[in-house]
Amino acid sequence: MSDFYKKILDNNKKWVQDKLAISPNYFKNLAEGQEPPLLWIGCSDSRVPANEIIGAEPGEVFVHRNIANMVLHTDMNMLSVLDYAVNALKVKHVIVCGHYGCGGVKAAMGNNSIGIIDNWIRHIKDVYRFHHEELDAITDEKERFNKFVEINVKEQVMDLAKTSIVQNAWKNGQELSLHGWVYGLNDGYVTDLGVNFSCDKDLDDVYQLKF
Repeated sequence: MSDFYKKILDNNKKWVQDKLAISPNYFKNLAEGQEPPLLWIGCSDSRVPANEIIGAEPGEVFVHRNIANMVLHTDMNMLSVLDYAVNALKVKHVIVCGHYGCGGVKAAMGNNSIGIIDNWIRHIKDVYRFHHEELDAITDEKERFNKFVEINVKEQVMDLAKTSIVQNAWKNGQELSLHGWVYGLNDGYVTDLGVNFSCDKDLDDVYQLKF
């Protein structure tokens, strides 16, 4: 058994004991069910732990993560998580959280082939294509990279608002708000990008579904 593998098993035992020391019924209460108010759609990057960033406990955040926090209408994994969160758990907020220094976004700015992930990154390249004039006008590469991260988050929130799952919830009068954040790896703070939806009125008419 490797030292690392043994360490994470030992860490689990310590974590359990620490939680039980605070509350003897900690795990018993968790096992009774979950009613999280928030769905977090974030990047798979190991440096961006959803719960820790916002100081949330287990049971408070329903989480979906993928490369570059994408919301794709053909991604059955993401749609299944979203459907369960909205229609079963009745979450009141969905946050799409990107992060500065995102490797997926960085890869989409170049032409190097990485592997099967090239097919995923193509969707991020589409975002660049839609906003290429604004992005190409930024001469500083790091600044352009950061702006691309922000624009990608905004586009994913827009795509989230366009889903039939979210729009159906709004049509039924369900309280549901969408938000776009960016996390700073270098300082730990999140930035609210000001892209917030609580109904479909801010979407173009063509995206407003009739039920």
